[in-house]
Amino acid sequence: MNQVAHNKTDVEKIENAFQALDKKRLWQRLETLSTYTEPARPWTRRAFSPLFSEARQWLAQQMRAAGLVVRIDSAGNLIGRREGKRLGAKPIMTGSHSDTVFDGGRYDGILGVVAGIELAHALADSAYELEHPLEVVDFLSEEPCDRGISCVGSRAMVGALTPAMLALMDSDGVSLAQAIDQVGGLSHELSSALYQKGDIHAFIELHIEQGPVLENKGMAIGAVTDLVGVRSYTLTVLGRPDHAGTTPMDIRQDALVGAALLIQQNFQQAARLNTSQCYVVATVGCASVLPNSSNAVPGRVEMTLEVRSNQLAILEGYGDELFDTVREELQALGLRLHTESISYGLPRHFSDAIVEIIEQSSYCLGYESMRLPSGAGHDAAYLSDIAPTAMIFVPCLQGRSHCPEEATTADQAFAGLKVLMRSIMAVDKHVF
Repeated sequence: MNQVAHNKTDVEKIENAFQALDKKRLWQRLETLSTYTEPARPWTRRAFSPLFSEARQWLAQQMRAAGLVVRIDSAGNLIGRREGKRLGAKPIMTGSHSDTVFDGGRYDGILGVVAGIELAHALADSAYELEHPLEVVDFLSEEPCDRGISCVGSRAMVGALTPAMLALMDSDGVSLAQAIDQVGGLSHELSSALYQKGDIHAFIELHIEQGPVLENKGMAIGAVTDLVGVRSYTLTVLGRPDHAGTTPMDIRQDALVGAALLIQQNFQQAARLNTSQCYVVATVGCASVLPNSSNAVPGRVEMTLEVRSNQLAILEGYGDELFDTVREELQALGLRLHTESISYGLPRHFSDAIVEIIEQSSYCLGYESMRLPSGAGHDAAYLSDIAPTAMIFVPCLQGRSHCPEEATTADQAFAGLKVLMRSIMAVDKHVF
């Protein structure tokens, strides 16, 4: 009898917490935060900029209005905390980032931060208490900052922000360490990780998908299974610069022709390797041609190749396969190919238990969901090194992201928020 009454009370408390979620308040906060942008370049709010600091002041106010105790940690992450019932319990974290790329989208990152604030606000309004503390995090500089480093705050949390990274300077001669200090961090405390394994109960990040899969399949929720690894190369095709009007076609050593062959082969190879089980994309997104003149045969082409996959074996072998495939044809054209691997980030696989919880939460709330990988990088990648982690995706219009046309709807955002709340309530009871 008492147990039944207790369970009924728990159900009522959960229902009250969900009823306290306010879709209009969520959307108004999203729209307000997005207005912190360079007027001539929507939506641009770069980390460490004055606009970024102004937006964070507003975020801190919203966190306090939601009943959170606010601080900035040594890495410059903005954190709002709500205590839990159980003394000594490790925190459940949620959140994302509030900085943008240049001319970026208005919902990338900020949905996860604002949804965390709304979740905390609903818990406060309904007096629902989690067993664990809840921490809502605005991670510092998830997008690549002006020093070329991404995920600054989450890297620092887990000890992956190196002294060499901290020493990198922007065009004004300000180091990353100095910039972290200027936003309230304490860079001298970043020689070791801020969190160790076991310090965080779980981390769940809500985000727009930044791709077209959910929209194309008519799914409201994506339960993200893993994040791709990223491997980058510099490629140089060397030929011979000559006069474009006087050099016959049969004796030219045109480096741009060789670069075109390599780019085409790269496209074909990535398309062949990509399957429903193995995610592969590969992009030559940057190229320079020398002498770069309309009346000169190109003698040198420098490019970057970025390969992304959720399969380690693909990342390991992709470059060698590509280069071996085109090398003989390049040699026949009198060309040479130089390659160098310049960065390598491993794939991250998320917690199976949390992915399943996200799926179950979606089902219980009446939302269709599917499992899918993420082809983009996120702060969750670094948190997964030290804590059970997963992500929730909601659709974005035509899969567009990192552009002014990026869009989602109030209903889609609210669906993600409700799945986030139910998932956190389940994770709160889960023993990992």
